[in-house]
Amino acid sequence: MNKFAAKAASALCTLGLGLVLAGSIHAATDRDAIIERIKPHGNICLQGDETCGTAAAAAAPAAATAGRTGESIYTRSCAACHGSGVLGAPKFGDGQLSALKNEKGMETLLANAINGINAMPARGTCADCSDEEIEATVEYMLAND
Repeated sequence: MNKFAAKAASALCTLGLGLVLAGSIHAATDRDAIIERIKPHGNICLQGDETCGTAAAAAAPAAATAGRTGESIYTRSCAACHGSGVLGAPKFGDGQLSALKNEKGMETLLANAINGINAMPARGTCADCSDEEIEATVEYMLAND
């Protein structure tokens, strides 16, 4: 083999190796980008699960719900149905809720609000509301009925 052919073969091998390396680097970059794109955006921690994060992470949802009033919960979670009486929901401000309280008692009214009744799901549409917040919301609705 002459010198020119040897140099040409060497150059082609080097070029081929360079393309292979560049391709594998590009593939690794694509793989990293894909992994970054599909990674979870967060974790779900259930109360009492000691294997999940810190106490501060578990306390964050409680802090986010602290300080909500019955009025704010009604406006955010209850008005859609109780404002118009959708599917037989007692309409806000027309006396239906007070009549139900007088007929069935406050305990039944609260139990229905917490556990759901007919088309109303448990806690209405406020799944993160505590029993005390549901009670405050029912009291707000009764005070304005």
